[in-house]
Amino acid sequence: MRRSRAAALAVSLVTLGSSVGMTGCSTNATTGRSQFNALSRSDEISLGAQLQPQFVQEMGGEVNDPVVTGYVARIGQLMAAQTEGDNPSLPWSFTVVNTMQVNAFALPGGKVFMTRGLLSEMTNEAQLAAVLGHEIGHVTARHTNDRMVNATAANVLGTAAAIAVGAATDSSVATDVAATAFRTGGNLVVLKYSRDQESEADSLGMRYMSRVNYNPVGARQVQEVLKRVSGGKQGSEFFASHPLSETRIQRINEELKKPPYQAMVDNPQFRLGEEEFRQNVLIRLAQLPPAPKEARLSPEAQAELALAHAGCGNNHGSGMACAK
Repeated sequence: MRRSRAAALAVSLVTLGSSVGMTGCSTNATTGRSQFNALSRSDEISLGAQLQPQFVQEMGGEVNDPVVTGYVARIGQLMAAQTEGDNPSLPWSFTVVNTMQVNAFALPGGKVFMTRGLLSEMTNEAQLAAVLGHEIGHVTARHTNDRMVNATAANVLGTAAAIAVGAATDSSVATDVAATAFRTGGNLVVLKYSRDQESEADSLGMRYMSRVNYNPVGARQVQEVLKRVSGGKQGSEFFASHPLSETRIQRINEELKKPPYQAMVDNPQFRLGEEEFRQNVLIRLAQLPPAPKEARLSPEAQAELALAHAGCGNNHGSGMACAK
């Protein structure tokens, strides 16, 4: 099973790597930018749907509380309905996974994941909306597509070759070498968007949360939470993949001083939702059995995440651009 899946993944990486740049340009309804298409809309939907079940399994399964999971999904769907263009019709899903890692991420096609660990650190609904909106923003801005466009053939083929070595030999040593090569060289690809992409996702998160009347100050609050948590959890994947919270707080503060957010901060119409969050999340999470101590992606799952997030982690210097 390992050999067949790894071989298939290697072929998929080669295929995707060779197809980058084959489908032309389109204008993104969210950002207004012209984007070179490495993945079609149907490709993104298929990829997200294919990878979602394994990611749920590998990250401890879904949190076993329908109130918590339904609450998070309802807020996510509410904001997804406010996205631009044909994005509201994506097959959006919002999954709370049972790991105490402090993290959130999204797959192409609208598959958004929130960890129990991150959820447990929040104190209100607006903070939750800010994180979900941020991940929705990665999807609607098609950041994974951009990173694939920026991926070099050497990066893609090199990863495929490393996986294929283990697959072809069926040797545990070769497979371990391939996995180690991926972890040391690939996690930067898997975990790290560019600073520009992270800033853009923060802004889009504020856009989407305010459209459904959440106070945009929640975006700053969640960065303050992450700054606090990072002091004791420096090894968390979240802090390996995102710019410093202090930098993001400063940028969000600047946005909060400007229209349209300036008029929302002290406006009671734009809520924080502290009591709702306490009742629907914090109290209920505290009553659940402890999450598994280790809920990490296997090397194969990490490689499949690389397939979804192939790229160099930097938008500059790719040599590929669309005409404006």
